[in-house]
Amino acid sequence: MGRLLAVELARQGHQVDIHDAGSPAAEGSAATVAAAMLAPLAESAITEPGVVRMGHHALTRWPQLLAPLAEPVFFQQAGTLIVWHRQDAAEAQRLTRQLEANQHTVPELPRLQKLDSDGLAQAEPTLAHRFAQGLYLPGEGQLDNRQLLAALVVEMQRLGVRTHWHSPQSPDTFTPGAPGQPNWVLDCRGLGAKGQWSALRGVRGEVVRIHAPDVALQRPTRLVHPRYPIYIAPKQDHLFVIGATEIESDDLSPASVRSTLELLSAAYAVHPGFAEGRILELATQCRPTLPDNLPAIRQARPGVLEINGLYRHGFMIAPALLDVALEVLNTGQSALSQRFDLALDLDAPRPSPASASAALA
Repeated sequence: MGRLLAVELARQGHQVDIHDAGSPAAEGSAATVAAAMLAPLAESAITEPGVVRMGHHALTRWPQLLAPLAEPVFFQQAGTLIVWHRQDAAEAQRLTRQLEANQHTVPELPRLQKLDSDGLAQAEPTLAHRFAQGLYLPGEGQLDNRQLLAALVVEMQRLGVRTHWHSPQSPDTFTPGAPGQPNWVLDCRGLGAKGQWSALRGVRGEVVRIHAPDVALQRPTRLVHPRYPIYIAPKQDHLFVIGATEIESDDLSPASVRSTLELLSAAYAVHPGFAEGRILELATQCRPTLPDNLPAIRQARPGVLEINGLYRHGFMIAPALLDVALEVLNTGQSALSQRFDLALDLDAPRPSPASASAALA
């Protein structure tokens, strides 16, 4: 969020400084570990309609945000595939009914397609005859989060954003509107903002990255699982990001044996070519989450805007939150926030229009 805001505000002609506790590589951040899938209908099974609308909004906005970048970013919009083994057919039927109901709630979403064995083989030839049924969710997508983070750094440099790496800050460091100070401070620190936003908690996730030349999935694929849905997100050059675990904990210790076995076994069950793949990385990270698992934007005091609680939907909803934040900065209110059922707390008096901004990532 911090990098997206810095780039967009710089494009609008504002002078922008960005302070980041980490490095340009953003190592150790939730944004680096994420799979960066853009799947509003698939995620509707576990979230609210407002978040689904944010995700649908982002599918149009991401190409617009990526097009001006000097560095290429892998972006794909080939839909999502959901498959299941026979023993999980009852859970798959329940999921199908839920997704169909959610389509009525958010009718702008493309309608899901039910696939038999032949339809599944046509949609994903590499899975031919491995599954008897599946669901295809048109229009959903993904991007390469690490390429995006790097491209935004290049774009900030190109636009003259003043970057301060390894510079942990809090909003209390600044006095917005005072001489020599920014007009706005935008706090996008995730769990780093827990000192100011005490309701934040971490939800742990574990993700494995595998290079598997023998696997050629064409789109993100989800496997219905008894405990949680496994996802496999194929990036470029046969790189696959596999995850699903969701543990109510701030623990950042290495991945557990149980989670690792479940992730790898599920991947192998989808395609045996993963057996000869190479594990490049096994990472853990905590998603910044508010009590209702929904994002929020609040103005804690004049000139300080806090954006947080993106939970497991960071890349899926970031463009929507970006557009809401830009509306707030430019007009003091946001019509988009009502469409997204987004919690806005803007009680603090609004300072004069921004001529300089400090984005804290």
